Amino acid sequence: MIETLASYRHRLGLALLALLFPACLTAQSTAAISYTLDASASSVSARVPFFGLSSKTARFPRMEGTVSVVPGAPERALVDVTFDAEAIEAPDETTLRRLRGERFFWVERYPTIRFVGRSLTMTSATQGRVTGELTARGVTQPETLDVTFTSDPTEAGSEAVSFSGEMEIDRRQYGMKSYQLIVGNKVKIKLNARMVPN
Repeated sequence: MIETLASYRHRLGLALLALLFPACLTAQSTAAISYTLDASASSVSARVPFFGLSSKTARFPRMEGTVSVVPGAPERALVDVTFDAEAIEAPDETTLRRLRGERFFWVERYPTIRFVGRSLTMTSATQGRVTGELTARGVTQPETLDVTFTSDPTEAGSEAVSFSGEMEIDRRQYGMKSYQLIVGNKVKIKLNARMVPN
């Protein structure tokens, strides 16, 4: 009877291991790959039409952020990037003063701009689309960032990955409605970033 009970416990233990071991492998294989943005190798710019004949570009040289990608489940990706609006740069002092002022970014009240991407749809091994929300001047709107990676971010893991991204927004949706006869309403935003694995 004692041997039978011991044998039963042994078989039960093996059965539990057989159930748990594949689960552990699955959990490891789907663990998120986390990256931190290398601020020294990252930049963002915003270009807007000017008088319908040319354009002006502002730059945000300071940013910080994180990226989390789940292998096999890019829809669970999370991108969180914050730009320092107070550090905005413009091609001339007049433009800079207007951009920093109340009619545009109003940096005194809203010192940061933030993009939170909540899902990544890969269209190829290195190209995709991040959907999420952009918050600027205290207003949050759904936006989409088209991205191109230097390598598959779901497989890189231990290596840094660079990417470029573009989106077009309507500044009026963020409360920036001034100078519409001079400044275009569509703003093209470009992001270049380097992600370093944690």
